[in-house]
Amino acid sequence: MTTKWTQDAMEPRLVRYADLKGLRNAFIDARTPGSDRKENFTIIGPGVSENPAQVVHIPEAHGFNVGAARQPFGCTNSQHSHLTAETFVVHTGKWRFVFGANKDEGYIDVDPGDVATVPTHMFRGFEKRDEGTGFLFVVLGHDDPGKVVWAPSVFQMAEDYGLKLLKGGKLVDTTLGETVPEGAELEQPPSAEKLRELATPPLEELQKYAIKAADIKGDPNSPLAGEGVEEAPVIGDVDGQDGIKAGPISGHWQHDFTLRRLKLETGASIAQHSRAEQEVIFVQSGTLEFSWDGGKLIMGAGDTLTVPIGLMHGFRNPASADAIAFVIRGAASPAAPQFAAAQAAE
Repeated sequence: MTTKWTQDAMEPRLVRYADLKGLRNAFIDARTPGSDRKENFTIIGPGVSENPAQVVHIPEAHGFNVGAARQPFGCTNSQHSHLTAETFVVHTGKWRFVFGANKDEGYIDVDPGDVATVPTHMFRGFEKRDEGTGFLFVVLGHDDPGKVVWAPSVFQMAEDYGLKLLKGGKLVDTTLGETVPEGAELEQPPSAEKLRELATPPLEELQKYAIKAADIKGDPNSPLAGEGVEEAPVIGDVDGQDGIKAGPISGHWQHDFTLRRLKLETGASIAQHSRAEQEVIFVQSGTLEFSWDGGKLIMGAGDTLTVPIGLMHGFRNPASADAIAFVIRGAASPAAPQFAAAQAAE
């Protein structure tokens, strides 16, 4: 049965920045001084929150998870490791990614529009390093990205502030009167053997996994490229079936998704086309009009939209400034888009 994508059906697939619902105690480090002012968001998919109170805006499985972090100046996200890819798009603010269980194995600084991805099975944390509040858009690999592994120091700090983590990833807040269920086991800090497995790669390698906004270049081979429109590869483990080469960021671990950047100048448009894989649009800056036969949505900075597979849709920039959006495609090698005009001619 083919779904009729009416305006009312599409509206819930758009999560506006102003409507994001975050959580300040999503993880075991929620009360650690320096980490107690961060907000975590789950936009698409179950995410990795340790608190069942976390709001999931769009639970539909995509093959990857989309989340975000919002933090003020000086706020820290404690050292942790992930089982799957963790990729960051810097929406606002200046940030520092710090490596190693003890935050002493190097760092990378990133600014708005920059992108960084961190290898699996290593400790990383991040902190906001300029005045005001900043926002990181985050992509985690797979439908089930697994649970976070925290550095040993995080467990002790959590204990000091009344938080305990159960095996399986559920957070118990003893300051709210919650107790550890009878027979439940507490998660333990990683062993010395586990810490060796989570060794930090050399900093010169990690630096290859970040790219400045100014260094992201459009690919003329993109089937979306045209007058006033460019599509730039950012993350891709292999060449795409749509003619865009891999990278410039790729790693020895699998992302299983690609990340591209779309740029539309004032008045520029992309003709209606459909995709064979999941497509999630995050507006970095400007205004982007998304249209299909059933209606249109106007997206602004910080908004996130998930596009149904197979839906014919187009884009237009109706504003006076460039529209810049990052696009997650749910395949390591995305297929070429199918344009409506080409199908009609067949």
